[in-house]
Amino acid sequence: MTTEPVPSSTPDTAPRNEAARWREKIRRDEWTLPTPGLAEGHAQANLLVLPSLLADAFERFCRENPRPCPLLERLPTGSPHPRLMARDTDLRTDVPRYWVFENGEKVAEAGDVRRWWCEDLTAFLLGCSFTFEWALQQAGLRLLHVEQNRNVAMYRTSLRLATVEPFGGTMVVSMRWFEPAQAAQAARISARFPRMHGAPVHIGDPAAIGIDDIGRPDFGDPVEAPPGFVPVFWPCGVTSQTAALTARPQIAICHAPGHMLLLDRTHHEFEESTAISGV
Repeated sequence: MTTEPVPSSTPDTAPRNEAARWREKIRRDEWTLPTPGLAEGHAQANLLVLPSLLADAFERFCRENPRPCPLLERLPTGSPHPRLMARDTDLRTDVPRYWVFENGEKVAEAGDVRRWWCEDLTAFLLGCSFTFEWALQQAGLRLLHVEQNRNVAMYRTSLRLATVEPFGGTMVVSMRWFEPAQAAQAARISARFPRMHGAPVHIGDPAAIGIDDIGRPDFGDPVEAPPGFVPVFWPCGVTSQTAALTARPQIAICHAPGHMLLLDRTHHEFEESTAISGV
């Protein structure tokens, strides 16, 4: 499958980083699986694409809900080529798996969305929890879903979002199990990355945030935990998808859970002391 050339902003002699090499593999359909662990040291992003008529409202929605929807970059309408986060990238082909929605209903799951792309679409890149997960692992904390080779468990909650018509609803959270002392450490570490969801929104009783059965996540996989571990809940980028679908747009394109866009930016660049600027 051929792909049209992607505009480059760097000289041909510039070295390719590991994330760019993985994006090339994905573009050639050489990798179609989830992306955790790929291009070690590089951040990843959530992708959401909407009709341009909704773009300004969705950007305001992200500004009003920065914890679950930390906006990294809004692309010019019609362009699938990021300028800030991932150069030499085509958002139509460089994510391993996409979901496509029409009028709020899922109509396709694909590894290439060029057939649905049009000049009226606006793409958004949002922060991803893989960055603070990297920091947790660097600190020696166990991630049980990684050990069990499962996608992180994600849940719809009763936590209301700030509404920016036509976007609204409730927050989706991701959950990780920790021993109580490590839960506090995980909260401190993740707080250093506000553009990658930051600190948890809740620790402990799932029912307090509207989760009836922690063994049945709405997205991702159930994760088993030893006795004495407590659940820790972070804002999740899937919130952007569920909120967008409340508007029932004529078309919406997003990454499939766990199949993210690999960025040129490193995890370190998103630490609070060195956070990059500009959207």
